[in-house]
Amino acid sequence: MTLDHRHQHLQELRSALATLVYPVQYAADLPLRIGRWTSEQFTTHQTLIARNARLRAENLRLQGRMLRFEALQAENARLRALLDTSSRVREEVVIAELLSVDLDPFRQQVVLDKGRVHDVYPGQPLINAQGVVGQVLEVHPMHSIALLISDPSHALPVRIQRTGLRTLAMGTGNPKRLELRFIPPSEDVRVGDMVLTSGLGGRFPADYPVAQVVHVERPEGAEFAVVQARPLARLDRSREVLLLWSRRQEQAPEPSLEGASPARTPQPGSAPPTEADPQGGEPQGQGEGDA
Repeated sequence: MTLDHRHQHLQELRSALATLVYPVQYAADLPLRIGRWTSEQFTTHQTLIARNARLRAENLRLQGRMLRFEALQAENARLRALLDTSSRVREEVVIAELLSVDLDPFRQQVVLDKGRVHDVYPGQPLINAQGVVGQVLEVHPMHSIALLISDPSHALPVRIQRTGLRTLAMGTGNPKRLELRFIPPSEDVRVGDMVLTSGLGGRFPADYPVAQVVHVERPEGAEFAVVQARPLARLDRSREVLLLWSRRQEQAPEPSLEGASPARTPQPGSAPPTEADPQGGEPQGQGEGDA
């Protein structure tokens, strides 16, 4: 021990013994290493899955809110006055997944995984990252049924962003096409114009993107132009939607679709339907929310 301590004569012997013992130490520690590595891999995988789901949900919420900002940047002093009004309406969103889809030409409806226990109410607007999707038609305890804007019985008060012209976006049964009704041939409507919600009717907030004009025809002698628009929300491909709440809905009674009369297609030459009665009640005729 004295020789080893002072002159390091046994260093080589200790190195040889350590080399011989190392495989035994490694083999004894191997199960612990394997368990730790497996646990780390599993934990990392689960963490990534949870983080990915959280980021996707947050991204969808932010995209839904960004829809309004794009519209606000294109407006003038009149829109800034509207912004002052809409800023007092605090909107909240909740993500809902589609459980089933019914894209029958005469019935454009989807089933959502949110219901009465999640505070969903009839008439509640639905959007996604691209634009307006529809509104809730029926509410059940654990799920709800929503009507898409492409349903033939659905009419949505909208306006042309470039000119401010107010009109109605009517469903056609085709998820890729809407009709803009009651536009005189003399009005300035062009292919490519953006169509936004007007806020009239009290259900959909103003300035949410709805569609883009893709066809304009002015038949000779016709009272109204034929204007078609493509929905921006990709109604036939969406898997998740956003349910909108606002302070206005918390203060006012919940709108109801119960007892709504079936929508009637206006005859050529007839006057446009009234969006709201003089008493401030629900929209009449083919107003927003008719089913």
